[in-house]
Amino acid sequence: MPYNLVRLAPGSYDVLLNGVIIASLVRSGETDDATWTAELLVDLPPGERPAPFTEAEHTFGSLEEARQWLGGADIRDAGGMS
Repeated sequence: MPYNLVRLAPGSYDVLLNGVIIASLVRSGETDDATWTAELLVDLPPGERPAPFTEAEHTFGSLEEARQWLGGADIRDAGGMS
């Protein structure tokens, strides 16, 4: 899947699919025990959610785990710089 993450602020990313923002990825908690949550911006019916979203919200133990779930999504800064 052609997912990209655009860093907005520390612990906050837009999730882009084919250049369109479809979800957010945010960190909750301290760095050592943080959880990461990917949440679709629109709660689509199950059959219309983009893979791998089976729910409107998914939680991960690390940013790397979320990136891998999104097919190894690249991270970019909001200004377009990598």
